[in-house]
Amino acid sequence: MSSIATTRAVPRNPVNPVHVLHDKLATARAADEAAVVFVIAAERSEKQSLVSSIRSQGWQAQMATSIHELLRQPSTVVPSCLIFHVSDDCNLLDAKRVTAERPEIPIILITSFGDVRMAVEAMKAGAIDFFLKPFSREALLNAIRESLERSRIALDHEIEMRGLRNCYASLSRRERQVMTLVVAGFLNKQVGGELGISEITVKAHRRRVMQKMCANSLPQLVRMAAELAPHRNAIHLA
Repeated sequence: MSSIATTRAVPRNPVNPVHVLHDKLATARAADEAAVVFVIAAERSEKQSLVSSIRSQGWQAQMATSIHELLRQPSTVVPSCLIFHVSDDCNLLDAKRVTAERPEIPIILITSFGDVRMAVEAMKAGAIDFFLKPFSREALLNAIRESLERSRIALDHEIEMRGLRNCYASLSRRERQVMTLVVAGFLNKQVGGELGISEITVKAHRRRVMQKMCANSLPQLVRMAAELAPHRNAIHLA
């Protein structure tokens, strides 16, 4: 009597969501490589001057009439920053909204008036540079370059965090409990005692945690848990 053995293939190298998201970002950037510099300014001559300087460096210049209009637009997948003409302290409150809602968009503030107090308030509002007119064109371009680099770093970090959150979301409740104890330094036997399960079961859960989190080692899993700590809900052990 013959029998047919059935097997189920288990991928040795599961797809890493972090890499997938980076690939999507790279594709989007390839389709629209130029960084974006948003401009909010009241005077037409000032807008034209800023747009001319921005485009001379190969960046995209995108106008907005207000912070509200800017925040209504979808997030970009390329590095970006905002040049914002400040006319009064109310504008600084608007700048804080950008910092809170779009941290990947560094802010450069410019104004026709101002003092030390306003400069300090501008920094508190999240601006990385504060220019009092008249100012050097080269100084502004350098500030834009620095802002775009900061934006690139912020975007890459957000992509990585999104991938980690997706990996963590794929874990079952029990797998999250095991992960919490393992990264806290508990041995398999101790984890089993805490959760009321066998050591063999702990090992099986631990193996799935490593696979789903795409972690190659325990130290890497510990680092991932540290990165996720501010973003995940507290896990209550059964």
